[in-house]
Amino acid sequence: MATDILVPTLGESVSEATIGRWFKKPGDQVAADEPIVELETDKVTLEVNAPAAGELGEILVKDGETVEPGALLGSIVEAGAGGAKAPEKPAEKAPEKAAARPADSAAAYGNHGEAAAPSKPAESKGAPREASDNGPAVAKLARESGVDPSSLNGSGKDGRVTKGDMLAAMAKGPSAAPAKEARPTLPRAPSAPDDAAREERVRMTKLRQTIARRLKDAQDTAAMLTTFNDVDMSAVMAMRAQYKDAFEKKHGTKLGFMGFFTKACVQALKDVPAVNAEIDGQDIVYKNYYHVGIAVGTDKGLVVPVVRDADDLSIAGIEKKIAGFGKKARDGKLSIEDMQGGTFTITNGGIYGSLMSTPILNAPQSGILGMHRIEERPVVRAGKIEARPMMYLALSYDHRIVDGKEAVTFLVRVKEALEDPARLVLDL
Repeated sequence: MATDILVPTLGESVSEATIGRWFKKPGDQVAADEPIVELETDKVTLEVNAPAAGELGEILVKDGETVEPGALLGSIVEAGAGGAKAPEKPAEKAPEKAAARPADSAAAYGNHGEAAAPSKPAESKGAPREASDNGPAVAKLARESGVDPSSLNGSGKDGRVTKGDMLAAMAKGPSAAPAKEARPTLPRAPSAPDDAAREERVRMTKLRQTIARRLKDAQDTAAMLTTFNDVDMSAVMAMRAQYKDAFEKKHGTKLGFMGFFTKACVQALKDVPAVNAEIDGQDIVYKNYYHVGIAVGTDKGLVVPVVRDADDLSIAGIEKKIAGFGKKARDGKLSIEDMQGGTFTITNGGIYGSLMSTPILNAPQSGILGMHRIEERPVVRAGKIEARPMMYLALSYDHRIVDGKEAVTFLVRVKEALEDPARLVLDL
């Protein structure tokens, strides 16, 4: 008797994955719930566990191939069955509800897979697509804006036009919608023979492809601008030095800087709500909740888990959440749900030594705060030059929503809170 190994539900707006690698070979013994294959989506890497104990039977989908939720990957057979073949089934069996799900989620969390599953009929990406083929949100935007979806180079699965594609075209105006033929890719110049022999070509992972595409989309879509300020970290560092041992003893987690910065940003977002908003067509959506994304670097790329309702958490609660996300990121256990719904993002280049940077927006969010390394610099205090631990702050923002005055006010609020951290405790 064989037990099927199926692709699990991948999460909201994710309709395909790539086989990263199989941990076992046909005939290997496996235990129930033991990880047997790694899947890469455009958001996370996840493991599929064995549905039963026994031997791994025939592997139906090889490394690098694309699959959909519900697809048959292989089977577990009874021990001693000699790796019997799994029952004949299509390699890409997707449930109806997965096939019918629209692929036009918002740009920040939309599905942007490049390749259709191998067994699905190939669809010409050059052929025009009606709005109805791309989902109800695209059809609605097409009716309201006059932008023809068939004129766009869809970034969704099978060339479908997504909501993000429509918003980008609408921001440029209907007449500026790029035709498919108008977006050529410049060919890479060939390397010299001696150099080519020393090069290594590695296919980008789904996650890296998505990071690259979304960062470029953010630059193309938003009117992005960055404003800077600096903050004297003396007070936060003194408080941290005084209480870090007692904090860790009581709360079971270390007292870092991110808890202070998250609380400071939440207070500033309440004062400047435009930084916590996003554009949806011709509307501005103000978020009356504060889900703060914390950018985390991993060996597979940058991921942004979200501290939900950060305004309801203490500094200790925020630090616990971040520590938990850090461990899950290192172990490759972050889920898609961990990274959805953010309204604002914080990224800390300072841990890598960055002195100053201009972070790119995490679309469709309208603001991202960049932290940097702390270094002693001469500053004037009460008419005297003193060495103080200073950090440059950078706020990149969407100028379509956030005015310069609002951006500067936001950074000043963050600066004020960090230079007098009692304000964070007293919610001032």
